[in-house]
Amino acid sequence: MKPETNYIAYVSSFPPRECGIATFTQDLTLAFEKKFNPLIKAKILALNDQPTSIYNYSKKVFSQLTATDLEHYVRLAKKINRQDDIKVVNVQHEFGLFGGDWGDYLIPFLQTLEKPIVTTFHTVLAKPEKHLYNVVRAIANYSKAIVVMNQLSQELLERDYEIPKSKISLVPHGIPQTPFEASDKSKDQFGLKGKIVLSTFGMLSQNKGLEYAIRALPKVVQQFPNIMYVILGATHPVVRREEGEKYRNFLIQEVERLGLKNNVKFYNKYLTLEEIVQYLKATDIYISPTLDMGQSVSGTISYAMGCGRPIISTANAYAKYIIDQTNGVLVNPRNASQIGNALQTLLTDQKRLKTMGQESYERSRQMIWPNVAASYFNIYKKFTDLEAEERKLPEIKLDHLFRLTDDFGIMHHARYSKPAPRFGYSLDDNARALIIAANAYRTQPKEEVLGLLKTYITFLTRGQKPNGIFTNMVNHKREWQRSDFDEDTQGRAIWALGFATSITEIPYETRQNILKLFHRAVKPIHLIQSPRAIAFAMCGLYFYLRHSPEASLLVKFQELADAQVKTYRLAATGDWHWFEDRLTYSNSALPESLFYAYDLTKNKTYLTIAKESLNFLRKITFEKDFYSPIGQNGWYVRNEQRAYYDQQPEDAASMVQTKVTAYKITGDPTYLKGAFATFQWFLGKNHLNQMVYDEVTGGCNDGVGQYAINLNQGAESTISYLLARFIVEEVKSKEI
Repeated sequence: MKPETNYIAYVSSFPPRECGIATFTQDLTLAFEKKFNPLIKAKILALNDQPTSIYNYSKKVFSQLTATDLEHYVRLAKKINRQDDIKVVNVQHEFGLFGGDWGDYLIPFLQTLEKPIVTTFHTVLAKPEKHLYNVVRAIANYSKAIVVMNQLSQELLERDYEIPKSKISLVPHGIPQTPFEASDKSKDQFGLKGKIVLSTFGMLSQNKGLEYAIRALPKVVQQFPNIMYVILGATHPVVRREEGEKYRNFLIQEVERLGLKNNVKFYNKYLTLEEIVQYLKATDIYISPTLDMGQSVSGTISYAMGCGRPIISTANAYAKYIIDQTNGVLVNPRNASQIGNALQTLLTDQKRLKTMGQESYERSRQMIWPNVAASYFNIYKKFTDLEAEERKLPEIKLDHLFRLTDDFGIMHHARYSKPAPRFGYSLDDNARALIIAANAYRTQPKEEVLGLLKTYITFLTRGQKPNGIFTNMVNHKREWQRSDFDEDTQGRAIWALGFATSITEIPYETRQNILKLFHRAVKPIHLIQSPRAIAFAMCGLYFYLRHSPEASLLVKFQELADAQVKTYRLAATGDWHWFEDRLTYSNSALPESLFYAYDLTKNKTYLTIAKESLNFLRKITFEKDFYSPIGQNGWYVRNEQRAYYDQQPEDAASMVQTKVTAYKITGDPTYLKGAFATFQWFLGKNHLNQMVYDEVTGGCNDGVGQYAINLNQGAESTISYLLARFIVEEVKSKEI
């Protein structure tokens, strides 16, 4: 039976109305629906500033509210009450959007509503006079929750409006998800090649203070004549209606007066999101010279940080919250001299400029729209019965796998999403990448995917010695490094090769090459003693034996399975159902190996231990309502405290694979449910509530620390995500 769709109603201005709140609400609802549609969708109650205003709204707008018509508020509140599928009403609040004194026309609307109300305050004003205090207090009283975008706003609501902290949630301003890139890459498309690009974007009005940024330039241009200051955006519609282009014309006159016609350009247009992002990527320094010192949120600064740009801003409330000496410079309002000095200081220190950009980028990752949408969902579901669709998964995307792979193999590391060749290659990575390529070729037999497959096979061929043992590490000069026998490397290579032999869609000649590598790799299998490496090898043997039964290999497989059982019985006690005295990495691979053993032999001892040990691991890693793998910052030693941080994608992928395997072999739907719940770790259901997978690059971040995501997207992390993604694809249509 198809589940019913629930709706969140947003009360806000909305495009095509030219308004920052309109843009915010559009971006929020798009991100929310991308993550939670079809179970949850958005309906918009669009605010119009005048009765005569006409906008060509999308179908998402179910009704329109004239901000100056008090009776209209009550009628529409009653209309919402009659719609059972609307579960929560989110009011996007900004002073000036709603009619009345300090927007008090909103209060009868809230009084009439019978739905849970969540109000987002885009601005919180300090030291309110009495009526403003009463209006904000009334809004808070009728709201189940208040959302603010920075800590200062939260403190003001608590201190100046006496709103309890328990009612306030801090969710940052959302930003587009975009990879970190040097500015030169984007300059060509705007004819800015060779320029030092400064930019400011947003709707023009006198409180933007742009004249002070312009007046800062003459001295800077003397030292850096290739500066180009790009001022992006149309004049604010209210300003344009009342004053026309008076302010823009004044700025143009200032440019001419100061002889800056070759250094300042205006783009008089209401920009699309794509245009904003592309201009910000072409920017070297972003300038925010606003005169509004009480500004408690700035989408423009947030967007610039999200593109990894250093900021020069006046020290308004929001800027002081989000900018310090590591990612920008704060200046006094109406002070062209300070802006000029800041520009000269930064432009003469390119190393510092680059570091500031990286800091801006890293500090803003919690602000990407998927994370913000998830935060709003967590707030909404406190007050109504909402469920997320855990089978709504990103499309399978191999972009980053291709990006990391050159003609030799897949590179080991990346700085953000940019490959870092100086760290060389590993056979571990190339073996597991072979599994991804084989899976991808099975579903889409394209030439470029076959090319990947052959690259990884060639890498393994080069890394295998005549005795079948593999060497793991290769430096950036493509020189194989001498090393002792690495059990994990041998086990993973057998896993990859055994799996690839089972993919019959792979061309015959290529499969023959894989088979040769596999048969050589299993000859020294008796050297593998580690339970984890044994588990990897058993996985490869299982896939091979399922398609090519071979008595001698089955004997070896059973010997490995019996070794796992012996290890378990030596280590396990009444309260410790595990194979070792500690839990480290890829833990679930150990019970998984015994699920495989049961499936091939039907020996119930294997199944009993597989279930028992996996259940033990589940209780530890799902002690909260989300998957929390053992952190590599200390692991988990028996009778000691477990480590929670520096969680690795490898562990999440391993658990997903094990749960799917357990489901396929036992038919128990709780394993399938657990697989999808574990996969959500990649999509933000972790202790940071942040995406680990990057939907834009197709890469996966390198881990989840205590306070932040590791933003590098290396080979192991991306491969781990894709391993998990491919295996859940096989079962996403199965009924639970």
